Amino acid sequence: MTLLFCSTTDEPGRWPEELGKRLPDLEVRYWPDLNGNGGDPADIDMALVWKPPHGLLASLPNLKLIVSLGAGVESLLLDPTLPDVPLVRMVSEGLTVDMAGYVALQVLRWHRQLDEYKDLQRAGSWKPLGHKPASEVSVGILGLGELGTASARTLLSMDYRVLGWSRSPKALEGVEGFAGPEGLAAMLPQCDLLVCLLPLTPDTQGILNRDLFAALPQGAVVVNAARGGHLVEDDLLAALDSGHLAGASLDVFVEEPLPEGHPFWRHPKVHVTPHVAAITHASRSADVVADAVRAFREGRPLPNLVDRSKGY
Repeated sequence: MTLLFCSTTDEPGRWPEELGKRLPDLEVRYWPDLNGNGGDPADIDMALVWKPPHGLLASLPNLKLIVSLGAGVESLLLDPTLPDVPLVRMVSEGLTVDMAGYVALQVLRWHRQLDEYKDLQRAGSWKPLGHKPASEVSVGILGLGELGTASARTLLSMDYRVLGWSRSPKALEGVEGFAGPEGLAAMLPQCDLLVCLLPLTPDTQGILNRDLFAALPQGAVVVNAARGGHLVEDDLLAALDSGHLAGASLDVFVEEPLPEGHPFWRHPKVHVTPHVAAITHASRSADVVADAVRAFREGRPLPNLVDRSKGY
């Protein structure tokens, strides 16, 4: 069996080494070289990908399995030529731990006023600002999948009040759960910080918009570590500039890399990170790929299989 590795944003790095440890008999080719050592693209029956060029996967006549390097698969589903073969998304402990850490970092950044303390340091001013205890700070999480659940548990361990919203009701110990449109309307006014970890689907496209921001309390903060398509950027800028929102931490954007001159780069209330909230490290995620390949070889049910009708 032959697997094609294709990422338009990352080099293979340690993937050859880590895949070789787990699947020594698997031939791996690295895009854009589809032929390998004199082979034929028709030999490729599996692909491990992140944002492959549209049409690439359709050009592989014997492709039977696609594994996404990321938890989100919307870029794949937007390819009108995507072959109708099983699609597996990345769900790994390392990815989950990374995201929970990023969410905790951003919550602490705003709650503990780290930007203000940095300004005071530059001014040589010793001035304790004071802050509310974590138990009096409400963090709402949009999306209670693997990443949202891990982030919620991390924040609970730090004594934050955690509220969670999902499309359908979910019970998570310690988290105040909300579901559906009515649940979202009830949760938003209670959120000092709102974290988006939703999958990007037609239903969630543009969910972070002026109406949602207006429903948040004055001085709330928004954290988007899901997908850029969730955010209506002009609506966020308006909410920040009006003073209704106190700030935003953004890791994902409609256009990536974020274009030079974009208002987010220099906005005093926005923190930008370049889509690094959760990284698919080969050393921590190769087991997921190996499990999918073995299940495929043996005809067993595939782990983390994407339901294309739902988009995740």
